[in-house]
Amino acid sequence: MALSYNQVEQIKQLLSEKIENKLSRYGRETVSMPFLARLIQDNEKIAAYSFIHSIATTLGMSIYEDVSVIIASERSQEAYKKYGVGGVLASEQKDRISSIVNELRNGSRDANIENEISEVLSASAQGGEFQKSGNEADFYMKRDGEEYFFEIKTVKPNIDVFQASKTKLLEWVARKRERVNVYLAFPYNPYHPEPYSRFTEVGMMDLGNDFLIGEQYWDFIGGNGTFSKLLEVFDEVGKYYKARLDKKFKEVAEKRLDSY
Repeated sequence: MALSYNQVEQIKQLLSEKIENKLSRYGRETVSMPFLARLIQDNEKIAAYSFIHSIATTLGMSIYEDVSVIIASERSQEAYKKYGVGGVLASEQKDRISSIVNELRNGSRDANIENEISEVLSASAQGGEFQKSGNEADFYMKRDGEEYFFEIKTVKPNIDVFQASKTKLLEWVARKRERVNVYLAFPYNPYHPEPYSRFTEVGMMDLGNDFLIGEQYWDFIGGNGTFSKLLEVFDEVGKYYKARLDKKFKEVAEKRLDSY
């Protein structure tokens, strides 16, 4: 089974707490949208948009970190979010990483995380110092004695985010001074059912090896079928709250936005 009964209940509880908190505390900060209100001519739709945007902001990326910990906890020795990688970084290591990333960005080499890790590990750590920036992995798990470090990002980043993420992954390897598993993960593919294709990625990542998207990611940490089961859980919670959310939209929409 991809998710145990206990894991399903934990995820439902997590989602319910987020929605209950939003339902009880949400108040529209913007009380006047004179241009949009006149164009759309539907206060309820605008209210729904504002409320949904607020929920999405509240959930942010942190919801995926929390869910990752729940999913990995029963299949791993350790599972944490916001995990400090530790270690030090030396100037030779940082120069080697910078060279790799620059070559990837200008297209003079193809992404291959195994080769990149070997190059980073061949650089000297002599004179290394602790660097706070980039020290934290969004999600970490230890399974069968191997360590896995994940950077979880929003699904349509710009090129600088891809570059910064690749740098961070290679710095984690340098900090550990041994071969560890490092990944950039997206919680879903915004282009489904087409393959993920983002012009800002520019060949920076090694898809499937240091870059996991949607089903690849969730099934990797939770086993086959995890992604589809996770969607079922979100769907079930959404249906449970649908009536209350609709009521909230109407309450928020009672405040007119065309007050000019």
